[in-house]
Amino acid sequence: MKFAICNELFENWEFGRVCQYVKSVGYDGLEVAPFTLAPRITDVSKDQRAELRRQAEAAGVQLIGLHWLLAGTEGFYVTSPDPAVRERTAKYLVDLAEATRDLGGDLMVFGSPKQRSLLKGVEWQQAFDYATDTFRRAMPGIDANGVSFCMEPLAPAETDFINTAEEGARLMEAVGHPQFVLHLDVKAMSSEPTPVTDIIRRYIPRTGHFHANDPNRRGPGFGDVDFVPIFKALKDSGYDRWVSVEVFDYTPDPETIASRSVEYMRSCEGRV
Repeated sequence: MKFAICNELFENWEFGRVCQYVKSVGYDGLEVAPFTLAPRITDVSKDQRAELRRQAEAAGVQLIGLHWLLAGTEGFYVTSPDPAVRERTAKYLVDLAEATRDLGGDLMVFGSPKQRSLLKGVEWQQAFDYATDTFRRAMPGIDANGVSFCMEPLAPAETDFINTAEEGARLMEAVGHPQFVLHLDVKAMSSEPTPVTDIIRRYIPRTGHFHANDPNRRGPGFGDVDFVPIFKALKDSGYDRWVSVEVFDYTPDPETIASRSVEYMRSCEGRV
């Protein structure tokens, strides 16, 4: 496994400083939220993307990809009944894939609960069909940029659309593209009745990325979740890709969260 961390934790830090710090405490990858760069990813020029990549490479860190893809944007919605909105959203997802490639990454994580939850008058199966259409429109362009699209099930507290790994797998099958895969997140999986380790063992072969966190919205090791069995399930299942720390509670400070999280994960990995 390779350890990364999400950059939105480091609010108001210069990008180069973030890269240098995460490398210094033991991460090899940085996952980027587009809203930390600009209101829209299309506002970030090719030259700016090249400079961000240069700063990461100078620090010895890989920019692994993007997440929070539609956060902070307007006019995009994957489950909209309006074909024009779905087309516009699909095109923007391709724009994000192009930026991912420019930054040196190869994955995008789709969470974005505010751009996928059921709209008034739209039933769940209709939303499923609309999302399938949106993602089918986007996937050829995403694939052409060498990017995997990782669909993230989220807890019911965050959205009413795609709450379980099983639902995510159903959507993956409906979209029917080899680069449309699952994303698993410990906090989200903890909302399911099925044990997290069982979900991992069942769905990891279809999974392109993994987020490490706790249901308390903090980092691994900051709550009650024991990551030793989680990492054992990942190892036993042959997962050898990125594990990214994603947190939503930034207390006490970014340095403490980042350093203690990776220290805890490496300790757990060593005990497997």
